[in-house]
Amino acid sequence: MTALLEVRDLEISFSGLSAVRGASLTVAKGETHCLVGESGCGKSVTALAVMGLLARNGARKATALRFDGTDLLGLDERAMSRLRGNRMAMIFQEPMTSLNPAYTVGSQMAEVLRRHRGTTRTAALDRAVELLTLVRVTSPGLRIGQYPHQLSGGLRQRVMIAMALMCDPELLIADEPTTALDVTVQAQILRLLADLQKDLGLAVLLITHDLGVVARMAHRVSVMYAGEVVESATAANLFARPMHPYTRGLLACVPVPGKIKPDQPLGSIPGMVPQIGRDFLGCGFRERCGHARPDCAGTIPRRALGPDHDYLCQLEPDATAP
Repeated sequence: MTALLEVRDLEISFSGLSAVRGASLTVAKGETHCLVGESGCGKSVTALAVMGLLARNGARKATALRFDGTDLLGLDERAMSRLRGNRMAMIFQEPMTSLNPAYTVGSQMAEVLRRHRGTTRTAALDRAVELLTLVRVTSPGLRIGQYPHQLSGGLRQRVMIAMALMCDPELLIADEPTTALDVTVQAQILRLLADLQKDLGLAVLLITHDLGVVARMAHRVSVMYAGEVVESATAANLFARPMHPYTRGLLACVPVPGKIKPDQPLGSIPGMVPQIGRDFLGCGFRERCGHARPDCAGTIPRRALGPDHDYLCQLEPDATAP
């Protein structure tokens, strides 16, 4: 499939501390690509770098950072703002802090279309009602006159999804879209995203730490740890043959109904994600890895198992196979 978003050798730093180290991924047109890893691995900041929304003390550089052939690194802020929210849109983790509490839902949604397409307020509000209906919000005509605090968490997240779709974007970045929602609402939001992706032909970059979400949603998966993409594969290949020790550790943490006894402890990965300084070398996972050896502190090769599966590790495939 044709790559819509291409990220190659992305590096991000904040005041000398590395947040992302040489991360690469592609999102093809019409596919859902999941970026997975525990908190602090660099997933969200990668998305913010793509959208050009890094904090002022953040710096980014890359061999390539392209959207549909457009070099995002070469765009000034005016050109980037025309692209952001128009052809590429983002859903943030917490809808209550993303929506402005001082404005109605309708006015915030209408602003997106009026800014990028120059439509009238009436036409923009009609579009808002249409999209609220699409994302299964009941009484959409009533909701556009309400303020964010008058909506439940699930409704606010649906509003955020509808707002992201106002200009028919080609790429939708969803950063932990079910955070702080109860389990039932989480399932509804994920089902909604899957339906929208299929019906509208969206390319979706879905950021999550939940491998259950990955199994349900992903066509392709990139596993991120300490600012690096340590393994990349199709979803089928990743679950069938995980190669990186971190990927295997994540999968071991997922409780399996019928196999985990009631009194048996759940799986875990000991230790924490390290803080990566400017001169950090080697594998960021080595302090937590049962396969670690001295050369893990040096240059780590990227090994390919085929055109759709590679991983970053000193160990040969036979040594890491489950």
